[in-house]
Amino acid sequence: MTAVIDRGEAITIMEPLLIGEGSRHRAALTEFGVELAAKSAGFRRSLPDGVVSALAELVRAMNCYYSNLIEGHNTHPIDIERALRNDYSDEPRKRDLQLEARAHVMVQKWIDEGGLDGGRASTLDGVCEIHKRFGELLPEELLWVEEPNTGECARLTPGALRSQDVKVGDHIPVSAGALPRFLERFEKVYSGLKKAETIFSAAAAHHRLLWIHPFLDGNGRVARLMSYAMLREALDTGGLWSIARGLARQESKYKQHLIACDQPRRGDMDGRGSRSESALAEFTAFFLQTCIDQIDFMETLLQPDKLRKRVRLWSEEEIRTGCMPPKAGNVLEAILYRGELPRRDVQEIVGTGERQARRIVSALQETGAITSESTRAPLRIAFPASLAGRWMPGLFPEA
Repeated sequence: MTAVIDRGEAITIMEPLLIGEGSRHRAALTEFGVELAAKSAGFRRSLPDGVVSALAELVRAMNCYYSNLIEGHNTHPIDIERALRNDYSDEPRKRDLQLEARAHVMVQKWIDEGGLDGGRASTLDGVCEIHKRFGELLPEELLWVEEPNTGECARLTPGALRSQDVKVGDHIPVSAGALPRFLERFEKVYSGLKKAETIFSAAAAHHRLLWIHPFLDGNGRVARLMSYAMLREALDTGGLWSIARGLARQESKYKQHLIACDQPRRGDMDGRGSRSESALAEFTAFFLQTCIDQIDFMETLLQPDKLRKRVRLWSEEEIRTGCMPPKAGNVLEAILYRGELPRRDVQEIVGTGERQARRIVSALQETGAITSESTRAPLRIAFPASLAGRWMPGLFPEA
């Protein structure tokens, strides 16, 4: 076994880690942070609880789809949904990608359930646990990493820091032996921040983790899940939106910003650290504005009147073609308006007998349009990927 080499790099080579209060960039970035906090809180308050839980499930699939797309893995949202039901393709490569997508969704579900609460997202333990949970659910085929220059393959150990040097494009991350002290500094800076400062510094943490490159593979997904967890807790997002869609839709610009942040200081007017403060500030502005754009997009999709209209049009078409019983749209509208609907109310809403009311509920459940925790629990709306194109246009690419 090859010894892990520490080349003695000084941890100061990744400074600055924060945009300091005295920075000329601070005021403009603070405004973005304040706007983001206000928009995130307002969006969550605008939604009924039943819609919140359903939307959070859809966002997990969305986040997974776009995060994997950035890595060059295109797994259709419907295939992601099938994987969550243990319905896998017979084609080995497609099945592997479904398993990879399922792993991503399960890790985000763990985050949504509070797995990294208490500021754990940016700790060494938290970052390694994200990687471990993700890697342990991957198929064996996806655990092997090929070294691009030599063609040699090494097996990824989930949750373990890399034990060899790597090169990412033109960037050469710190030596494997230096990882513990760089990550100790990373944790000390980012895990001790107050909520407002966490919002403001999430972009910097995102880049610096990628710059350190702690794992042999999977660093991009870990960084995006870490950022998601940091913002989820600091903003109390409820899991209702994610930056991943915005980053994927601007992938070239996203990666250009990351490369720019790798660069050394641009002169005496560019902060006091080894890295460019201006580049880090520009990425922070891009990152926060992308978050704001995604909230605006989700708010537009979830505008009650417009959402009800899209759902109504879909239900009318389903009824007209005989795929759905009459009055099914009335049940959907009632659930959207109230957030959840007791089963005993269905009969009154549709104005039919109990048997027909049950038939309508059953048909809606079969399409995935509504869900319930048990046969007696209230009915709630669901946002299945199969209906996203009609109910939530633009959430996923039409293709």
